[in-house]
Amino acid sequence: MAGAAPLGVGAVVIDLDGTLLDTVADLSASANLMLAGLGLPQVDAAAVRTFVGKGIANLVRRCLAAALAREPEAALIERALPLYESCYEQVNGRHTTIYPGVVEGLDALRAKALPLGCITNKSQRFTVPLLRQVALDGYFALTLSGDSLPRKKPDPLPLAHAARHFGVAPARLLMIGDSVNDAQAARAAGCPVFCVDYGYNEGGDVRSLDIDAIVPSIAAAAERVVKV
Repeated sequence: MAGAAPLGVGAVVIDLDGTLLDTVADLSASANLMLAGLGLPQVDAAAVRTFVGKGIANLVRRCLAAALAREPEAALIERALPLYESCYEQVNGRHTTIYPGVVEGLDALRAKALPLGCITNKSQRFTVPLLRQVALDGYFALTLSGDSLPRKKPDPLPLAHAARHFGVAPARLLMIGDSVNDAQAARAAGCPVFCVDYGYNEGGDVRSLDIDAIVPSIAAAAERVVKV
């Protein structure tokens, strides 16, 4: 979109982990507390970074697989999930940081009178306290977590729900994210999508995704849109 006219949108929804907030240190600490509780080897933060994106159950399974060097049995996953959630509740927000340009970008989008939503695959019990702790909760008129609706990203349901909530056509609802989940959800819902270049994307390169633009920050994304 370099040099292109600004994208006309009626509302903007933004991913959380890897887009607004760098949460890997918390996720890694929680995973290793869980693994220690199970008597399993630790995993490093770089590996955990590639496991983020499809919710807690997927993260736990992949951490167990990394520690065991094989796929975990269903019984172990069932035992590990509540343990991870308990560990994450203790750690949530402790090491999390807001990415550069996020606050400036949210302020710029709000100044353009664009309603904002946050759509994440993180469970609601962790999403709401985390946004409140980093003082970003006040920006969002809608927050959808991974368990807010029957299906989560990459399913289009959360974006379709957001479009209805804001009273805009999907083609006027911009998704800003960092991963294949965001790109696939947006495309399936008929929404435009920008990806930041610093996120997780399960270890992949965002340049390989079907997206409308790659941006270095939320502030840069704000410069590329206009309210219609």
